[in-house]
Amino acid sequence: MRKRFVGIVAGLLCLGCAGLARAEPAVLIHTSMGDVTVDLDRAQAPKTVDNFLRYVGEGHYDGTLVYRIAPGFVIQAGSYDSATNSRPVHDPIPLEAGNGLSNLRGTIAMARETDPNSATAEFFINLADNTRLDRQPGDADGTTGYAVFGHVVSGMDVVDKIAATPVGIGGPMPGQWPQTSVTIQKVTVLSSAPATTAAPSPTMPAPTTPSAPSP
Repeated sequence: MRKRFVGIVAGLLCLGCAGLARAEPAVLIHTSMGDVTVDLDRAQAPKTVDNFLRYVGEGHYDGTLVYRIAPGFVIQAGSYDSATNSRPVHDPIPLEAGNGLSNLRGTIAMARETDPNSATAEFFINLADNTRLDRQPGDADGTTGYAVFGHVVSGMDVVDKIAATPVGIGGPMPGQWPQTSVTIQKVTVLSSAPATTAAPSPTMPAPTTPSAPSP
């Protein structure tokens, strides 16, 4: 009887763990240079995570390019599948900067335009501690910063390898276009993920959603 009771309790605990795994999913980003696992933080950035997972579920990112490499700053991707073609996106989402997550090395955040509530599918991974991209002190209205919604837990060496790709003319971000194509082959959702760490940053233009031709 005691063994049965212990078994039931253990089963309930496992069910609780499964619920937690679903609440805080992870994604595996398969790139042409290797795999990157990202642990998403729905607790701190619920709208941003759900928006990102919507695009993942639709296969939006599959076959797109890392179209911006700013060494020592960020790599950026999202909707471009060639230097001139950008895929259609959904309506933009509200800004969730100031959620307690900082733009540290290895974190993933949403790119946006000047309008704080303009993020769609474009995202970037920080190559350094870019805390100047966080919500600014004294911003009572929540109109500054870039919303972090997860962090790399495996494959930061792949991110650094991508960041070392030579850049030049072409693409939506002048001078930051990879001269060898780096493709996001597929993004898949995982149930959960492990954990990892984060290093200085020069002054660079903040990540933005490039102006793209209308689909």
